[in-house]
Amino acid sequence: MMQWEPVIGLEVHVQLMTNSKLFSGASITYGAQANRQACPISIALPGVLPVMNIEAARLAVRFGLAIGAKVEKRSVFERKNYFYPDLPKGYQISQYKHPIVSGGRLTIATGSGEKAVGITRAHLEEDAGKSVHENFHGMTGIDLNRAGTPLLEIVSNPDMRSAEEAVAYLKKLHALVRYFEVSDGNMQEGSFRCDANVSIRPKGNEDFGTRTELKNINSFRFVEKAINFEIERQIDVLEDGGAIIQETRLYDSERNETRSMRSKEDAQDYRYFPDPDLPEMILDDEFIERVRDSLPESPDQRKSRYEREFSLPSPDAEKLLRDRDTADFFERVCKRSKSDPKTVANWINGELAALLNERHIEIADSPVDSDRFAALMDRMADNTLSRKMAKDVLAHLATSPKTGQSSAEVNLKTSVDDIIESRGFKQITDSSEIERLVEEVLDASAPQVQQYREGNQKVFGYLMGQVMKTADGKADPGQVNRILRNRLE
Repeated sequence: MMQWEPVIGLEVHVQLMTNSKLFSGASITYGAQANRQACPISIALPGVLPVMNIEAARLAVRFGLAIGAKVEKRSVFERKNYFYPDLPKGYQISQYKHPIVSGGRLTIATGSGEKAVGITRAHLEEDAGKSVHENFHGMTGIDLNRAGTPLLEIVSNPDMRSAEEAVAYLKKLHALVRYFEVSDGNMQEGSFRCDANVSIRPKGNEDFGTRTELKNINSFRFVEKAINFEIERQIDVLEDGGAIIQETRLYDSERNETRSMRSKEDAQDYRYFPDPDLPEMILDDEFIERVRDSLPESPDQRKSRYEREFSLPSPDAEKLLRDRDTADFFERVCKRSKSDPKTVANWINGELAALLNERHIEIADSPVDSDRFAALMDRMADNTLSRKMAKDVLAHLATSPKTGQSSAEVNLKTSVDDIIESRGFKQITDSSEIERLVEEVLDASAPQVQQYREGNQKVFGYLMGQVMKTADGKADPGQVNRILRNRLE
């Protein structure tokens, strides 16, 4: 039976973190009433002229330097001609022959080790508007708020060989643009959108097959499902004697299938030519070096440092570095706490992340600041709090502010030790007290003690639970375990 190999490349549209559009001063704030942010340039009034937003260029350079790419000092804007209702000009201003960024790579983790995925190019372009179909009863509404929004389109080499590799690349790219503050990466708001180019070929063959393009997939899970479906569809077509058609396909997440939208255009179909209203964009060395000097330590460099200085396992470090604010929070806690950094990382990635996700809060706005979180870690390290108690204290620390109080005011007034004192959260570590509790439970559990001594090891869990219950959960579990075993044996 023929063995097939997928060949996958991704085109990712990243909305840049500017305050205004690529060629005008109009706002790009998400959620505005339809067409309130359309401006003379985005609706293509006669005689208007585009003016380049230099902040968009700075962010594109920032990305290029972050991935080790070549930043081009000379780049050219061209008109990409096509006719859609949400594109009033009849063309999109983009970069084609001379993009602002070329080359570079991202290293991803795969089941067989690390793999470098090459970046072909990253170019600036303006977004189109949006066709709206809801509530129009057989008609289509056009919202031009997004028209002119600055995008960086990041095009990978066709280096990925599975949907899993594609998702790993996409997650790494998403973390990177957020970390370097190139984009907020909000997939629900359309700030990070992916098109996947998928083809298959006989395993061992170096020639590429005919590709299809899967458009505008807005979640990591759907990217994986869409690519896997498309791979199987193409295999079925070829093994049935058919041919793959170069086309654009839409992924239907409800049916988990891809459907044909239109034939896929080639570059010549767009009739690219330099935009006569925009001069070449020339970046001098001083501009590029200023951007380079502003870059923080890269995620890969920081990951190596975490593994070296804090002895963190690679997966723990990667979770912290998905978000720069999270990594900064971790380092502030480690500076203030005597607790093991691995424990700190586990609690930030686990309990704190769960609490913030439940409340839909970013860690930068966490109601538990790094100082109080460090104090919480210390109280676990010195056995004042058990793990369960620490979770309860964390919940109290994160209690919503009272009416009229800011989170900052509550943070100043309520310390970890205050909560421990007022709520009676203090672990029993006195061995004589724990021995008394153990004796009390053993005296009341003669049948279970007999079963344990006859070889039923499972009864130990019951007895352990009874001691913790008698202590209202406040006894040090490690000491209870040791003293109970010694007493039984």
